Amino acid sequence: MQSPQNRPHPCIPRDRENTFRKRRTERELALGDQCFTPSALKRILIMGNGGCGKTWLARRLGTTLGLPVVHLDDMHWEPGHNGIARDRALRDADVQAAAQADTWIMEGVYGQLVNTVLSRVTSLIWIDLPEEECMANIRQRGMQGEESEQQFQDLLNWVAEYRTRTKNWNSFEAHSKLFVGYSGSKSILTSREEISAYVDKVLRYSAVSQKT
Repeated sequence: MQSPQNRPHPCIPRDRENTFRKRRTERELALGDQCFTPSALKRILIMGNGGCGKTWLARRLGTTLGLPVVHLDDMHWEPGHNGIARDRALRDADVQAAAQADTWIMEGVYGQLVNTVLSRVTSLIWIDLPEEECMANIRQRGMQGEESEQQFQDLLNWVAEYRTRTKNWNSFEAHSKLFVGYSGSKSILTSREEISAYVDKVLRYSAVSQKT
């Protein structure tokens, strides 16, 4: 059985998805070390499915690079993450204000918010892990705050539908369009090994830049 990572997207013909992945690889090879220059690592945005490790990576990079971390969940939901969304106008204004800072790391699943700040981003990271792995991560961390069992199950179901949702900003479809359309420094990480390798490379380049 194919993993969701390698399974053709239901809304993208196989030849188009293969072309997308080939162009992605070529683009990453062309960028090479440019993804890890100080200018590229000033304002990093990490997007991906729920449970893929966005928060972990953002915190790790924030510690390594000494950059403040902005969690889009904190701006989208009322305090306590109890399932009540904030007023969208206030949320959007707060996100745009945060994006005006000189340096930051921002993470979240919200494609619409990613789109509004993309012009400020100096490096875009898309974590695209298999849905089963994302769901396992969520089960491992358990229910958060005042989350009910039903809300927790709804979250798991929502994560499982990442590749099948259409015309939705918080989906594989939307994230792939954002990634392809972004012309700056960008990386797509499709496994835990690739995430660790990315962190290791940032650590090495950070150490070199501090010596120069």
